[in-house]
Amino acid sequence: LSRSLAIARPAPFVSVLAERKWQPMPAVRTMSTRSSLVDHDYSSTDNLFEENQLPKGDHHAKRAHTYFVLGGARFMYATAVRLTVIKFVATMSAAADVLALASLEVELGKVNPGQTITVKWRGKPVFIRNRLQDEIDNVNTVDIASLRDPEADSDRVRGDPKWLIVLGICTHLGCVPIAGAGEY
Repeated sequence: LSRSLAIARPAPFVSVLAERKWQPMPAVRTMSTRSSLVDHDYSSTDNLFEENQLPKGDHHAKRAHTYFVLGGARFMYATAVRLTVIKFVATMSAAADVLALASLEVELGKVNPGQTITVKWRGKPVFIRNRLQDEIDNVNTVDIASLRDPEADSDRVRGDPKWLIVLGICTHLGCVPIAGAGEY
């Protein structure tokens, strides 16, 4: 049985190479850009690199190219940094819905003298009162030193003194006062 296996097995690869003799490739003639016909001997050392090497040119021209490439890279880095800063600053600015809530237009012609209306601004109540002349005179006669927050009425009211516009949120608990109720 072992003898039949030995016969059926092919010969090792090494013995096949040993039987063949290595022969160099023949020289080939080809067309080249430098001369009309060039003989290439593929069995010799490769000298194609030396034949096609660019001449050693002026080192100043190479320096200018290097500076141009480095300057272009620096420009690209500066542009990337600039865009990053712009994106960062843009994320810190207010969104469009917040800016829309920042302004409020109220038609004051519909507010009768002595009437108070409540409007919502940035989610907070704002009281707008069309004061009567006797209310304005009464406020101006109050002793400022007796007030908890001493401030003259002319400092609180800008423009026309008949319009009093105040933010209606309690500073210590966050409650909302009712218009026309209480001593104020």
